[in-house]
Amino acid sequence: MKRTTRRDAGTAPAPRRTTVTLAIDVGGSGLKAALLDQDGAMLGDRVRVPTPEGVSPEGMVDALAALVAPLSAFDRVSIGFPGVVRHGRVLTAPHFGNKPWRDFPLAEALGRRLGGKPVRLLNDADVQGYGVVRGEGLELVLTLGTGMGSALFRDGMCMPHMEFAQFPFRKKKTFNHYVGNAARHKVGDKKWNRRVEKTIEAFRTLLQFDRLYLGGGNAARVTLALPPDVSIVDNAAGLTGGIKLWQDAAP
Repeated sequence: MKRTTRRDAGTAPAPRRTTVTLAIDVGGSGLKAALLDQDGAMLGDRVRVPTPEGVSPEGMVDALAALVAPLSAFDRVSIGFPGVVRHGRVLTAPHFGNKPWRDFPLAEALGRRLGGKPVRLLNDADVQGYGVVRGEGLELVLTLGTGMGSALFRDGMCMPHMEFAQFPFRKKKTFNHYVGNAARHKVGDKKWNRRVEKTIEAFRTLLQFDRLYLGGGNAARVTLALPPDVSIVDNAAGLTGGIKLWQDAAP
């Protein structure tokens, strides 16, 4: 008579652990991070610390490593960064001083610091866009925070990043100067809202978008009556959109 072993008795295999993504959102005023499951849902609460003033590339790696230290295990990393990035490297970092950041391999440096984890890096507005677009037609994302970020999607595909924020708009002011946080503090919320309205119409003329999403920390301060094709979105998309960096071919 054959003896029944534990395997013969039909013991169920241990459930496979989901792939966990560490999503990081680098902002001009705050560094945020959260863990995401395979569908992009947050696993627990996000963590946040102020962005060190005038931070160097090496200082940023230190700050991000400290930020995520309290979080549990993860398999891979997505980073949204406020500037032009390409192939895991930073080309411009207007909030932190461009020169020391030029061609800095942020993805590689942070990956080494985090024990060799694979890291993908994309502009922060592009990441937020991945978290909110519907995938239908021409969709524009504008983030209102320390400066203004932008991302453009066509049928759900992220278009090559364009730094609209650095483009002169009115009286030699760039969009960063016109609707950034320093401008809001200077002119007050009421006048700043009128500037946001003019910015929306400028981009409508330029792009004839099908949908426009307003994100970023200052989107909550928008009080003007928005047209039907413009909506305010949750700033958490700057983290949850990070899952698409691993689902799509972007970076």
